[in-house]
Amino acid sequence: MPRLFTGLEIPAEIGQTLSSLRGGLPGARWIDPENYHVTLRFIGDIDGISANEIASMLFRVNRKPFEVSVQGLSSFGSKKPRAVVANIAPTRPLIELQAELERLMQRMGLDPEGRKFTPHVTLARLRDASSQDVADYLSVRGYFPTKVFTASRFVLFSSRASTGGGPYVVEDSYALSA
Repeated sequence: MPRLFTGLEIPAEIGQTLSSLRGGLPGARWIDPENYHVTLRFIGDIDGISANEIASMLFRVNRKPFEVSVQGLSSFGSKKPRAVVANIAPTRPLIELQAELERLMQRMGLDPEGRKFTPHVTLARLRDASSQDVADYLSVRGYFPTKVFTASRFVLFSSRASTGGGPYVVEDSYALSA
């Protein structure tokens, strides 16, 4: 059964900038730059027939390309930090695309996404990192000039069941060209 999710790819030059922020945080497992992405909708482990239906249905999405802004770093999990992330500005076109994908997945019979959509790029997953270490890391590396790119497509990714961080495979892509 494939494990699927939809997302936006991060251009290589922005990935390079983000990868330069790696290191200096005990307990961090850094994500490889080729696996950086913005998850739009996690789908999960599904059978091949459902995967094909989802892949076909995603072609119905009819939206225009839009700008995506990567703005500084933060962490998820305050008392027990679990990830260091690059923040993505929650623009209207991004939020609307994510909401449309959510509606389509629910129409396919999937449960609603349990968490509020917080657009981000995961840079590191944390094990036993103290909140002080994370705060120190963010105070040194958390700021960088905003990086902007145009999202001209979204993709259907697959991953193998693991503890996260890839490798991710692009199963199909969907142009944003309304």
